Amino acid sequence: MRIGMVSDTHGDVKAWKRVEEMFAGCQLILHAGDHLYNGAFNPVLPSYDPLELAGMMNASAVPILHARGNCDSEVDSLALTDPMMSPYVFLVWEGIRILVTHGDAYPDPVDLAAQGRRWGVRLIVRGHTHERGISTWDGVTLFNPGSCSLPKGDGAATVGLLQDRELMLLRLDDGEVLERGSL
Repeated sequence: MRIGMVSDTHGDVKAWKRVEEMFAGCQLILHAGDHLYNGAFNPVLPSYDPLELAGMMNASAVPILHARGNCDSEVDSLALTDPMMSPYVFLVWEGIRILVTHGDAYPDPVDLAAQGRRWGVRLIVRGHTHERGISTWDGVTLFNPGSCSLPKGDGAATVGLLQDRELMLLRLDDGEVLERGSL
């Protein structure tokens, strides 16, 4: 099973079109929050159209599980068919307990990993920082797919992929694997 992981789309339809292309072979997409609204501290991109993005997500051939981010509002949730108002999504995939959260409630990765341990989680998919990364803290892997819309760090828009217990961070424009990890 292939699972696509994305965060911080912030209403960017151009980025989402590329995300859909990259996740075409996936059976599930995990979205770690900040779906539609660009946020007061982010620029408004020419491809910003939150209502169109909501329609595209609603029409996705691949099911999407949505965690609420700090820029997601109740009004945004009304535009999406699938529920988005929970700050956490919990699932079990091939015996691995996975938690999806935006991450703003736990800015310190050590605290987030400690919470994951308390819940018996092995993988936490998080966003919020717009910076991609894979790290492991006491047996809990933290995976941040970065932002496909408004990336920070080196400026590469990215998404994540989980396949055969391998984690990959992929550059959005060309699909190059930038970092790998395993579960």
